[in-house]
Amino acid sequence: MKQIRYSAPGKVILSGEHAVVYGKPAIVCAIDKRLSITFVPSKKTIYQDEIFPQLEKSVVHFLKIRKETYKKMAYIYFVESTIPIGRGLGSSAAYCAVISAGLLELFTGKEWKKEEINICAYQMEKYFHKNASGVDTSTSIMGGLIYYRKEFEFLKTISSLSFTIPKQFVNSLLLIDSGKPEETTGEMVQNVGILYNKESEKVEKTMNDIEKTTKRIVLSMMKEDPSFFEENIINNQLLLEKIGVVSNSTKKLLFQIKKYGVGKITGGGGKNNSSGYILFYSDNLEKCKKELIKRSISFMPFVPSYRGLIKEL
Repeated sequence: MKQIRYSAPGKVILSGEHAVVYGKPAIVCAIDKRLSITFVPSKKTIYQDEIFPQLEKSVVHFLKIRKETYKKMAYIYFVESTIPIGRGLGSSAAYCAVISAGLLELFTGKEWKKEEINICAYQMEKYFHKNASGVDTSTSIMGGLIYYRKEFEFLKTISSLSFTIPKQFVNSLLLIDSGKPEETTGEMVQNVGILYNKESEKVEKTMNDIEKTTKRIVLSMMKEDPSFFEENIINNQLLLEKIGVVSNSTKKLLFQIKKYGVGKITGGGGKNNSSGYILFYSDNLEKCKKELIKRSISFMPFVPSYRGLIKEL
């Protein structure tokens, strides 16, 4: 058997992080940063990290549940990635997507449909994030702009939107690195859960408000209304601050650059130190970039990707 290679993109949550765990919708876009894996058949499987055997078991478990005929092949593998790790841009989801696609094909000798790969990848991602919503893997596998909602494990809405983010919006967006959070996404989800149990009425209201904001952001893109888009980026950030997923240093950074535009964290966030990447909307990107360079703050352009999971060989 020849080697097998798959790649998948990272993602940016435009709105709905954390609320998506509680049955609310999220609007998410794949970005042009990708992770790839190459599987090469071998006489002996060589694992490069401790978690990989568990991820492999997840694929085998999926095949057993499906009552699929398979043969567990030995292999070596090589991973390449341009997705920043631990910054809320979906590196673990892309990892699960390509491992699922690659091992399913390696063990069964056939390519699988994206919908089936997504089921396997979602179960796998729970090794990284116990309460994973499934939105990250869905976006990484499908690509483009995704509207996602999970009512129950058995009831999910995954809609690939027919429109794209307006060019004028894309040309006004940056991804600014506030730094790697001390907490994992799973820990941040757990922290919000603890807050929800303590102050359920207050947190439920915030989640409902995030849902309204998510829908308004979708409408702002459909109408190509930059003022409405900007207004709801601000709202989304304030609501995320209410549930305690934004660090003081990140709030300070946003305050320091507010004359250049508005921003919100994207992903699980972080409380103690940094909060990962910020999605930042600016009417004057060049001045904003100069200020960030002056402050030695890393950033990169926001470039949507409409290619999801692909087989490269």
